[in-house]
Amino acid sequence: MNVRHVLVLPDRDAAEEVAQEALDRFGLPEEPQLVRDALAGEDDAEDAQWLVVVEDPRERLDTTALDDLAAEYEGWLEAP
Repeated sequence: MNVRHVLVLPDRDAAEEVAQEALDRFGLPEEPQLVRDALAGEDDAEDAQWLVVVEDPRERLDTTALDDLAAEYEGWLEAP
C-alpha cells in the first residue's frame, strides 16, 4: 500500500524549502510534489496555501518527524 503524506505550508517558498529538506533529511526515493491549494472562494495567489505531497510506498516515514519539519516553516502535517 502506498501511503501519501500531505504537508501544508503557508507559501510557495516554504513549500519548496520543505520539499528539498524532506529529500535531504529522509532520503526520499523521489522528489515531493508541490501543489497550490487556493482557499475556498479566494482567487488571489496571496491567499493560497501550498501542499507538499510525499509518497511513502514502504510506510517507513515517521509522521512526527514530518510534522516537526512542516512546523519549522509554520506549517503542519495533514491528518490522513
